[in-house]
Amino acid sequence: MRAALEFENVSHTFKSKGKTVQALRDVNLSMTEGEVFGFVGPNGAGKSTTIKVMLDIINDYQGSVRIYGVDAHRAEARQPLAFVPESPALYEQFTPLEILRMGLSMYGIKRKDADAWCLQWLERFSVAGNATRRIRELSKGNVQRVALAHAMAVQPKLLVLDEPLSGLDPVGRKDVVEILTEFKQQGGAIFFTSHVLHDVERIADRFGFINKGELLTVRSPRELAAERVDQMLVRYSTAQALLPDAKQLREAEFENEISQADLPAFISQLNNLGGHVLSVKPAVSLESVFFKILEQTAS
Repeated sequence: MRAALEFENVSHTFKSKGKTVQALRDVNLSMTEGEVFGFVGPNGAGKSTTIKVMLDIINDYQGSVRIYGVDAHRAEARQPLAFVPESPALYEQFTPLEILRMGLSMYGIKRKDADAWCLQWLERFSVAGNATRRIRELSKGNVQRVALAHAMAVQPKLLVLDEPLSGLDPVGRKDVVEILTEFKQQGGAIFFTSHVLHDVERIADRFGFINKGELLTVRSPRELAAERVDQMLVRYSTAQALLPDAKQLREAEFENEISQADLPAFISQLNNLGGHVLSVKPAVSLESVFFKILEQTAS
């Protein structure tokens, strides 16, 4: 498969209050077409800087960046790319339909059915009912939907998304995840950041962990599962939680993370109290691995 995005020994420094800050430090990563890459890190870790380098907003970096084999310094490198920032700044006086039509024009896309095409994407993101309202009249969540529809309408090969589910309600999040999954299945590549690690976990094929400008590790879900192979997630029904750290899911239903060694004793205790095991599965948590990596780098 072709490489959709390649970073090779990318470093960037800048001055802040008279001090030199290392925003990126020898970052190496690549992703292929049809892959979803989740980029995770705390605030100030280098996620936004990485995206700005990709978009050539920051262009005084060391190393090389290629988008489908084209040097990112060249404008044509961004022809197959669409970007949605965390807080899209759309022209407030325009309507969603006008915003999408403008996107087609900027990308040089000529369609006889342009209005129908744009309305189709607004419909996919459940915002077609606001197609002729001014952007300034829309909620944050609906503006986010319009920005995502704008990105999809230009038919990119690579989607770059900064907190794509920000401001969306649960229904909106579900809809967007389904659309992104369909885009991936059709061969599209997605590079996205998110503070909601659960979103990363359910969408991404691989996860990159960055902190203080350094890409600490890149892992797949299978590698992530290996991190917690000795821990099991037990869901059970009982009148009260068995352990203080139990997570209550609903009335008389709880969940605990238990080591495999302690699992027989836990189940025996549950049976003695008249409880029932509902499910047992490996405890795979991107969040726990993320914090573990941060602890290791801080020590």
